[in-house]
Amino acid sequence: MSENASIYAQSGVDTEAGDLAVELMKSAVSRTHGPEVIGGVGGFAGLFDASALTGYKRPLLASSTDGVGTKVAIAQAIDKHDTIGQDLVAMVVDDIVVVGAKPLFMTDYIACGKVVPQRIADIVRGIAEACEATGTALVGGETAEHPGLLGPDDYDVAGAATGVVEADKMLSPELVRDGDVVLAMAASGLHSNGFSLVRHILSERGIGYGQHSAELGASYGEALLEPTALYTSPLLRVLEDPALDGAIHALSHVTGGGIAANLARVLPQGAWVEVERASWSPLPVFRHLAELGGHTLESLESAWNLGIGMFAVVDGARAPQVAAALTAQGLETWVAGEISTAARDFAGFEQGAKGVDGGAVRLVGAYAS
Repeated sequence: MSENASIYAQSGVDTEAGDLAVELMKSAVSRTHGPEVIGGVGGFAGLFDASALTGYKRPLLASSTDGVGTKVAIAQAIDKHDTIGQDLVAMVVDDIVVVGAKPLFMTDYIACGKVVPQRIADIVRGIAEACEATGTALVGGETAEHPGLLGPDDYDVAGAATGVVEADKMLSPELVRDGDVVLAMAASGLHSNGFSLVRHILSERGIGYGQHSAELGASYGEALLEPTALYTSPLLRVLEDPALDGAIHALSHVTGGGIAANLARVLPQGAWVEVERASWSPLPVFRHLAELGGHTLESLESAWNLGIGMFAVVDGARAPQVAAALTAQGLETWVAGEISTAARDFAGFEQGAKGVDGGAVRLVGAYAS
């Protein structure tokens, strides 16, 4: 270590540990690189050859940024860091596919109290593997050591991605019509939202993340770290199927804000749907946590996905074919409701969300057992 580096290390920043972390993650990152990525790992800027877009008539770039939220606290509590990366990619890239866009490249940012090379490499390996699975090049990233601001075992992760969609293939609320069918796609678990409530419930009951749960068949920490499902590649394959061209009108990624609010964001004003709770049974993890917290499932619909990770609003006449295609791609899919534009009273409905003047959604009935 040089004298200058040694002086920096005395303040709590270990540049050599950072270099080792890069070496440990390099091979996983490189596997996400196709011929469009220029320069490899370690440059000041990631380079992506935009001539890859010359085949588009009117390419629209789509971008998204997100994090994993307080789910990282559970990873830190049980010292398991190899799934958080998939959560990050899913939260970013699955937002991009909502407009029908194919992800091109992604960058990540990890802030930590102390660089532990193997821990950082585990996080980035998870990011890289999920990028590879979704056809996304991981072109750059940053690991920042913040001693004194974060504890030695504390970290947070964030990422941003860019994708592309042909203008006349973009999905939007403007395509949604009366009689369209709402298809729901199954979640893998809690995904990466509502973990502040999860942590509060377990804390109130004095339950540690290492404690085994008979109801979940694993420790609480292991069950809660089930990674967020990746929808991008299966959805793109269905969107690119010539037999289903134009059948999907809108997609909604069920993240923060819950079920009704996220679906309302992709409906036009005046359109509404009643999502039938009886069309699915919430996963055991939701039922168990609700019971521990003394909550009804219905009261948690704005905090957790309850088993729905993505919605597709599709042409009613072709809904069975779309559902079959999604299922064939490994996405458990079912009919959750039907769009209407008939005039009605919207009392009890969620209307738009996050600044969007969208449609109206409410959940009705009782959940399947």
